[in-house]
Amino acid sequence: MEKQLQAFINRVDREHLAIEGIAVMEDGHVIAEHRWTPDLPRNIYSHTKSFMATAVGLAIADGTLSLDDRLVDCFPEHIPANASPLLGEIRLRHLLTMSSGFEKSLLMSADRRAGVGAPDYIAYMFAQPVLRRPGESFYYSTADSILAGRMLEQKTGIGLAEFLWERILKPLEIGFPLWEFCPRGHAIGGGGMFLNLRDMMKLGWLYLNDGCWNGIRLVDSAWVHAATSKQIDTPPDQDVWHCGYGYQFWMSPYPGAYRADGAFGQITTVLPKKSLVVSVQCPETGEFSKVQAALHEELLTQL
Repeated sequence: MEKQLQAFINRVDREHLAIEGIAVMEDGHVIAEHRWTPDLPRNIYSHTKSFMATAVGLAIADGTLSLDDRLVDCFPEHIPANASPLLGEIRLRHLLTMSSGFEKSLLMSADRRAGVGAPDYIAYMFAQPVLRRPGESFYYSTADSILAGRMLEQKTGIGLAEFLWERILKPLEIGFPLWEFCPRGHAIGGGGMFLNLRDMMKLGWLYLNDGCWNGIRLVDSAWVHAATSKQIDTPPDQDVWHCGYGYQFWMSPYPGAYRADGAFGQITTVLPKKSLVVSVQCPETGEFSKVQAALHEELLTQL
């Protein structure tokens, strides 16, 4: 592994690629790390989605939430008179697999910065047309993740951030992170969490270790398997990393592998066959596609 990691580092330096750090974890410990910048908490963007889905998995195991729960049943007071006919068919499983049927990328980071959907994201989404029957096709949208997180809050009566901190972040010794909240005071289930690299990658080890941390079960094994298995196909394109989606985890093109994936390169890749977790964080500048190519060619396919 040391040889492959050094080959990756050499390529980053040779091609002046935009990356902040890389770390490799085995047996719950970081066994290799290289920094180009200090390891400080940063926005992990959509990597947050995998943390949110972990909270959903806990609520499902608790029996307070179900994959078949309907979105509209959680917020009946928000259903507009002219609601899209298919709105009532959206279930939690559709939100987790990016197959809600809205067929648009909604409430993405740039939209939220511009005030789109403010102040009430539920009212905004319920007013959107549902263009395709839920469950039929994958269409990546942070709004689906936000809605899933809000369903958890509605069913449990606990804020997503508090729920996740008590059940996952605190046991993992991550602490309570800086996190983006919506205008109505709800944690954004699809992005905006700030973590440093070592804390970010702990989620990958938790899943690799079948939901256990330091011998204590935190996440139900059935959820770990379901969330990290392909639940829906992603549209074919030239990106080798686009090979299916689970419950807010992407499938990866390595044996049994999957990843949590945030914009600009906030990536935790779990390699079950190698018992390794590989994580990188990258700046908002630069071309992550070049970092991705280096990861794929120099490291992940070589381990």
